[in-house]
Amino acid sequence: MDLTLLVFLLVYVAMGLGHLPGFNVDRTGAAIVGALVLMAAERITPADAWTAIDYRTIGMLFGLMVVSSAFAVSGFYDWTARRVGALEVRPPALLAILVLVAGGLSALLTNDVVVVAMTPLLVSITLARGLNPVPFLLAFCFAANTGSAATIIGSPQNMIAAQGLGLSFNGYLRAALVPAVLSLPVVWAVLAFLYRGRWQLEEPRGSAAPLPPAAFDRVETAKAAAVTLGVVAAFVLSDWPRELIALTGASLLLVNRKIASTDMLGHVDGNLLLMLMGLFVVNAAMAATGLPQQVLAGLRGAGIDLHEPLPLLLVVSALSNVVGNNPAVMLLVPFLHAGGDPEALGAALALGTGFSSNLIVFGSLAGIIVVEQAAKQGVPIGFGEFARAGLPVALACLALAAVWIAAFVA
Repeated sequence: MDLTLLVFLLVYVAMGLGHLPGFNVDRTGAAIVGALVLMAAERITPADAWTAIDYRTIGMLFGLMVVSSAFAVSGFYDWTARRVGALEVRPPALLAILVLVAGGLSALLTNDVVVVAMTPLLVSITLARGLNPVPFLLAFCFAANTGSAATIIGSPQNMIAAQGLGLSFNGYLRAALVPAVLSLPVVWAVLAFLYRGRWQLEEPRGSAAPLPPAAFDRVETAKAAAVTLGVVAAFVLSDWPRELIALTGASLLLVNRKIASTDMLGHVDGNLLLMLMGLFVVNAAMAATGLPQQVLAGLRGAGIDLHEPLPLLLVVSALSNVVGNNPAVMLLVPFLHAGGDPEALGAALALGTGFSSNLIVFGSLAGIIVVEQAAKQGVPIGFGEFARAGLPVALACLALAAVWIAAFVA
């Protein structure tokens, strides 16, 4: 147990810091190395390690990443960003439109792919218009995080929670759609208030040279849209295994006469998939020691029962800002089977991770992507500036989630 606990703690330190202290090992590397060490030390057998990996979650996530990447290679994200950026409206109205676009796309497509594809374009477009890019980038990031909580397919942690708790697409939608939609006006209101009078650039910041437009293929975009609608319809109307639905959609898009499969697969976040696989193994080895069950029993004895949605909302919100939203959900889901309302618990997990992830830069992969890509184009967004907007957004949205769960779900 001592070695298992040590490996577990080191892996989750890497999850929180983004790397293993003292080594050039990122989150994915830490998860994979941790899993391999535990197998080599016979703390978990290779057979049990393979069994621990939830192929349903990995298959569904991979399939949906491919579906989302089809919109990237067809030029749809580029086209959308440019159309929004070219609208002749005042900055607060442009901010509102951007929030709606980010929330809507992230609810139907994997939010991290949307953020990766559109962030550089938003920087270029706002600079070219003489606008301060920071409020628009923050609004886009925050709306992508909160809007993605609306559906199972919006983010990896939603998929993990839904698969682990056995939630249907419709059951999850009933639990999370309303607060996710209501979070978007909150994001707009906070950013519009904080940056009132500061929409224009006071001095040159970064390069205003626009990025060359990507070719927009209407046929490929229409094909990707048709497959996406088919996947969602199958989720809603059928009881087919969700991973098979997603993988079928991916296969239809990968077999293409115009776009190479390597180009499409290049947009799939393989590091995330490997990290999740490693964490499944590390968590299973830790669960076998009985320590997590003892911790949960201690919390229950202290009046914090994670089978109740409101305590779960608070715990997962705090935990996701320590180790990340995906690892936080993976840690808790295996121990939520024994009781409680699955839909309420699913809402607590998804809303807690999605809404709290705007608190700090490292609370979500979307936040990291936005800050890093903006910095590459000469637009620094400091930790303090991110938190100054993210703190009120996260707290207001979490309060909204708590009220929703208490009044309508629990």
